[in-house]
Amino acid sequence: MRTGARRRGPRVRIAAAVLLLALAVWTVVIEPRWIAARVEPLGSAQWQPPAGLKVAMAGDWHLTTRSAWRVTGAERAARIVDEINAAQPDVILLPGDFLAGSSDDEAFSIEDMAAVLGRLKAPQGVYAVLGNHDWWHDGERTAKALSAQGIRVLENASVRLPGHDLWVVGIGDDSTGHSEADKALAGVPKGAATLVMMHDPFSFATMPRTRGLVVASHTHGGQISVPGYGALVVPGRAPREWAYGWVAHKGNRMYVTSGLGVSILPVRFNMRPEWVMFQ
Repeated sequence: MRTGARRRGPRVRIAAAVLLLALAVWTVVIEPRWIAARVEPLGSAQWQPPAGLKVAMAGDWHLTTRSAWRVTGAERAARIVDEINAAQPDVILLPGDFLAGSSDDEAFSIEDMAAVLGRLKAPQGVYAVLGNHDWWHDGERTAKALSAQGIRVLENASVRLPGHDLWVVGIGDDSTGHSEADKALAGVPKGAATLVMMHDPFSFATMPRTRGLVVASHTHGGQISVPGYGALVVPGRAPREWAYGWVAHKGNRMYVTSGLGVSILPVRFNMRPEWVMFQ
């Protein structure tokens, strides 16, 4: 028995080492770059959208020149843009965090980022809100650069979707103190349906009841999601249960995306990056 145990010992250690190496490769190299193009319902029991309307959402791009570490370089972002355009959405929502990092250390300029995303096309408009990273870089400059590329930036503001009795609403980022949900919805006529986007999902906790679609990003789904438990870490003030997917609260329903990029560490496990088509 002792001889057999001694023989098995090295094999067990080798198998454990191989397993850990495979897990590291998957978590760092493969899954962060394995983008899902998800399809989710646009309507609900409480609201039926205009027939055939397709709304794409893509958040947390975190563009960088350090793509080996931060994942989303210009070429990867361009491929995602092409994929979204090929799906022919009517509307595109961009809920923030367009650049990685918090300053010029990433060496990817705000204007270059806006030029990449400016290639997104949708006949009824491309709309954005700013995330915490955008404010850390330069929120006003980011908004100006995106606007120059034809992307409508809605910071606590709303606009009527062309040809529909449907309003696009942008709520500012909670984690940087820019969230004003009441102000964002103030211009929406009573009873009108809305497409509401925010960066940090915590604003969902206090926003007025709406009829339509609500989306958020920021959490990355935790980047690591433990089976049976969920996200290990959720940034901001939103509860851990709001890290990813459909969330219900006080009569409202929201979809929180896992986003496209990574933050802090270039890892993902059981939480693929994604863009979403609601239809």
